Amino acid sequence: MPRRARFEAVYALTRIYGNGYISAVEPAFEVLAEPNRRAILQALTSGERSVGELEQALGLSQPSISKHLRVLRDAQMVHVRTDAQRRLYRLRHERLMALDAWLEPYRRLWRRHLDALERHLDAMPDQPKKKGRKR
Repeated sequence: MPRRARFEAVYALTRIYGNGYISAVEPAFEVLAEPNRRAILQALTSGERSVGELEQALGLSQPSISKHLRVLRDAQMVHVRTDAQRRLYRLRHERLMALDAWLEPYRRLWRRHLDALERHLDAMPDQPKKKGRKR
């Protein structure tokens, strides 16, 4: 993204939510921008997993999985514990809850619009289905 466009996008968001709140969630969006990291987080929704289990589930190499897990760990999105020679990873919900809170106004907005669309469609008279095109 060009520098000016990125600045304008960030500026537009900070006007809505204020600099402090955006600066708290912006790094999380940067981490989640990578599709393999999102896939890892999705795989961890079913519970704790080792690097080998993630490697099998996602079809990525061990070095790639480890690299992405490190980024996720540094961003405090996953927690790691050692069990003998294995490292087991699980989600840390706190960081994801902050993102969820940031997204809530957008969910409300879409619910309002979708509810209005549903009311509009319900109010429309039933149209008989046309068979074929008239020429």
